[in-house]
Amino acid sequence: MDVALGGTFDPVHDGHRRLFERAFELGDVTVGLTSDELAPQTRHVERRVRPFDERRDDLAAELESIAAEYDRSFEIRTLEEPTGIATEEPFDYLVVSPETKAGGERINDIRRERGYDPLEVVVVPHLRADDGDIISSTRIVRGEIDEHGAVLEDDDGRTDTTDGAS
Repeated sequence: MDVALGGTFDPVHDGHRRLFERAFELGDVTVGLTSDELAPQTRHVERRVRPFDERRDDLAAELESIAAEYDRSFEIRTLEEPTGIATEEPFDYLVVSPETKAGGERINDIRRERGYDPLEVVVVPHLRADDGDIISSTRIVRGEIDEHGAVLEDDDGRTDTTDGAS
C-alpha cells in the first residue's frame, strides 16, 4: 500500500511522529514537504519557517528511523500547492491531522474529477502537551513547550501558559 501525507514540519515534534508512525503502519510513505513559497501560506500564524533544505534534512532523519522500525520505504517530495501530490499519484491512503481533514476531502474531490479512485483518509488525533493543549510547531517556536510536549518555564521560572496555535 502507498501512503501520502504532507506538511511543513518545522520543527518536527511528537505529534508529527505519531502521523509518521501511523503512515508507516499502513505502507510505504511519500511525504509532501511544503516548498519555501507554500510554507508561509499554510501557517495559521505569522512566524518564520526554516528553509526547505533544512526542513527536508531534519524530516529525512526522522523518517529514516521510523521507516526502519516498520521495514518500509519513504520519499520526500516538494509540495507546491496545498492539495499537492495526493491528487496525482496512485496512493491508497492519506494520513491527516484533525485540522487538515477537510483538505483530505478536497483532495478526494479533485481525484474524482481526474478519474482517480478516492483515498482512504486516515485522521490521526492530536497529541496533547503536558498542559492539555495540542503539541504544535508554533508552540515550540514560541518557547511554550518542547518537541515532546513538556511545558517550558519562562525566564522568571514561571510556567508559560500562553494559548498556542498549530
